Amino acid sequence: MVGLLGRSRAQSTRRLKTPLDQEGPHGGRHRRGPSAGLRSALGGRSVAGQVFLLQVVIVLLLVVSGVVALVLQVRHDSTQEARNRSLAVAETFARAPGTPAALSAPDPTALLQSRAEAARKAANVDFIVVMSTDGIRYTHPKPDRIGKKFVGTIAPALAGHPVVEEITGTLGPLVQATVPVEAPDGKVVGLVSAGITIANVGGVADRQLPLMLTSAGVALALATGGTALVSRRLLRQTRGLGPYEMTRMYEHHDAVLHAVREGVIIVGGEGQLVLANDEANRLLDLPDDAEGRNVRDLGLDSDTADLLASGRVATDEVHLVGERLLAINQRPTDLKGGPAGSVATLRDSTELRALSGRADVARERLKLLYEAGVGIGTTLDVTRTAEELAEVAVPRFADFVTVDLADAVLNGQEPEAGTDLRRTASGGIRTDAPLYPVGEHIGFVRSTPQAHSLRTGQAVIEPDLGGSPGWLAQDLERTGRVVDYGIHSLITVPLRVGPLVMGVVNFWRSEKPEPFDSEDRALAEELVARAAVSIDNARRYTREHTMAVTLQRSLLPRSFPGQSALDIAYRYLPAQAGVGGDWFDVLPLPGARVAVVVGDVVGHGLHAAATMGRLRTAVHNFSALDLPPDELLGLLDELVGRIDQDEETEDSRAAVTGATCLYAIYDPTSRLCTVARAGHPPPAVVRPDGSVDFPEVPAGPPLGLGGLPFETAELELAEGSRLVLYTDGLVEDRDRDIDSGLELLRTALAGADRSPEDTCRAVLDALLPPRPSDDIALIVARTQALGADRIAEWQVPSDPAAVAEVRASVTRQLAEWGLDEMSFTTELILSELVTNAIRYGSGPIRIRVLRDRSLICEVFDGSSTSPHLRQAAITDEGGRGLFLVAQMAERWGTRYNPSGKVIWAEQPLP
Repeated sequence: MVGLLGRSRAQSTRRLKTPLDQEGPHGGRHRRGPSAGLRSALGGRSVAGQVFLLQVVIVLLLVVSGVVALVLQVRHDSTQEARNRSLAVAETFARAPGTPAALSAPDPTALLQSRAEAARKAANVDFIVVMSTDGIRYTHPKPDRIGKKFVGTIAPALAGHPVVEEITGTLGPLVQATVPVEAPDGKVVGLVSAGITIANVGGVADRQLPLMLTSAGVALALATGGTALVSRRLLRQTRGLGPYEMTRMYEHHDAVLHAVREGVIIVGGEGQLVLANDEANRLLDLPDDAEGRNVRDLGLDSDTADLLASGRVATDEVHLVGERLLAINQRPTDLKGGPAGSVATLRDSTELRALSGRADVARERLKLLYEAGVGIGTTLDVTRTAEELAEVAVPRFADFVTVDLADAVLNGQEPEAGTDLRRTASGGIRTDAPLYPVGEHIGFVRSTPQAHSLRTGQAVIEPDLGGSPGWLAQDLERTGRVVDYGIHSLITVPLRVGPLVMGVVNFWRSEKPEPFDSEDRALAEELVARAAVSIDNARRYTREHTMAVTLQRSLLPRSFPGQSALDIAYRYLPAQAGVGGDWFDVLPLPGARVAVVVGDVVGHGLHAAATMGRLRTAVHNFSALDLPPDELLGLLDELVGRIDQDEETEDSRAAVTGATCLYAIYDPTSRLCTVARAGHPPPAVVRPDGSVDFPEVPAGPPLGLGGLPFETAELELAEGSRLVLYTDGLVEDRDRDIDSGLELLRTALAGADRSPEDTCRAVLDALLPPRPSDDIALIVARTQALGADRIAEWQVPSDPAAVAEVRASVTRQLAEWGLDEMSFTTELILSELVTNAIRYGSGPIRIRVLRDRSLICEVFDGSSTSPHLRQAAITDEGGRGLFLVAQMAERWGTRYNPSGKVIWAEQPLP
């Protein structure tokens, strides 16, 4: 080290002699004047002179490059300007009014020459030539060239496309554009060419070149002055600095090198140690004669020695040297022409690593808490929230996690104090752990940590399960298997929100040999506290959802009335995220007909369910009037509008934001189905052969909008067809539009010989999403036909004497059906109804008797007058006919059709 310093000092003394200190002719020293120093500095052998020459060359190159670039740019811009101007002038003149007509005149030159010259001068171009399609000039700035052949390309212009070309003419390099002149019918009747010499467009370079040269001269002058100033300052700063001062600077540098608290090592190109400061000697425990020896021979570990000998770049590489962790940074010294070798710095990071480890643990725990806040409570489902807690904690915090909740919490209720819980969720690094399975009802004994947590509301740590008699007493056989499995430590934390304790969460450890500690307990409590809020929210939502579902199901039909026209199967699935307003119904109508209705109220919650109940009740009432589907939807539309008006005055949030409905009436005697819809998806029809189609049913506006009438469509359905009605929740979802849903529905419905139940099952298997976001209502109705052997019809003349024949015909028909005991009441009913039709109605009069679940008598007439039941006085001679009909029949009524009305009466079959 001393020898190195000696050599360095000697070399430094020789090297730091400045040019200012020169020996005179008599051996003495003298200083050169400033002018001499400046001339030396600006000479080509000095650095300042070289910088000066380099700057001059760079400035000259920039000036030359700028001039060349300017000339090229101006030439390009001039050519482009000439092309644009010539094309614009030619197209403008070709499209000018009168140009096509002038070309068709006997003497185009007389009409166009003066105009072309005026346009040429105004546009500042060199020529505008109008020519025929053969290229013969009609105009030219020089009249002697009129009538001669045009020089240029005209074939593209004759095809209707403008052409721009660069040529060298008598005026020099120029650009000319040739465009077609088109007649109104699109035919090319002539050509127009405009040209301009490029020299007439230029001129920019002549104006900018002096400015460029002036700027270059100024830059050159500034560069020369700047170089002179830098050289003078360099000379001034080094004046008077001799060898002694330079040596002292080196000694100061050496003192600083050995005083720093970071090891510094310089290794030569051959791997020998050139220099090591005091801190490096201490950190590496180097021998006294280390300098000059190869680093591989200094007793260092192989990894550290290989790194120092390799000379490669290293950044904060950590190596274990003895009991220290050293962070090593290394860079080669020959990157910019320096001597071969490398410089390495060493920093003791043992304590820093320990702090960093603790910081990493804290960071991981904060990250776990953040992910718990994001990943727990994504749904309002109690079970799913418990599962999310287990998923977040395994395996980052515990090897196994189990969540036990009271049954009341799962049902949305507040639990009572107790130790009986149900295992709701479980997660672990393996699936074969002998813990209680999910769904198991667990009664914790009083000595267990779980029971203690439920009583006190505090978390409990069991560091050694094998030595915990309180926990082992829960189930000796199972707890023994748990310990044998390798689970050795437990933290149990109560799921608590305020004073309400809903259950416990158990964190089990098996892989890490260390038991849980107090820091782990704090983290577990924080995790469970966050999950408890989400579980309580889900519990409250479950309660509200259960109430809404209960209300909704109480408003939906529990069973359908008996009828023979349709074989019905249905499905109703409430949404997972909230109860909606979907509803459906099947309503028997007079004449063996059946009405099927399905609707949807937009929105979720109790209000949607209550609105649905009001609409369903209204449809029941309106269907009792036996109205056509379009008229019934019209009345329903008015009702929804009135509901909105009434509720807007009280609470705008309670207004019906939208409702849709589809109403269909099927007649088994004619196999006709009359359908109308208000903003609802169309029905699907599955033919007996298994083919599926969606009939064109006019789509009316949703209920409550008003303003437009509803329309009906009549569908003829073969016996055994399946009519499918549904709500939009079946075919539309967040990830699926309605068109894709309808295609999936078509595929699921296809197939013959399926019962309505099988059809419902197939549809839900194909279209039901994992977690429906909207209610789903589905009805599948297979059509039945009322055979001709169960229908009897007669035409009745408008003569009271015909009533006797009617009674006789009916009696015979009832005898054929085996209903002789019903003859008397049927004759009486028909006699009264036919007599009223003859007396008060109008022809034609027709009777129809249907044998279905009941015996139905119908009397058709052409009058729209409705009969009324009244109580006849004792002295009245008439007025008791309808009263008798009402007494004899189970039900009776009137319905209207386009040709009149029908009075009907039903009697139960014996």
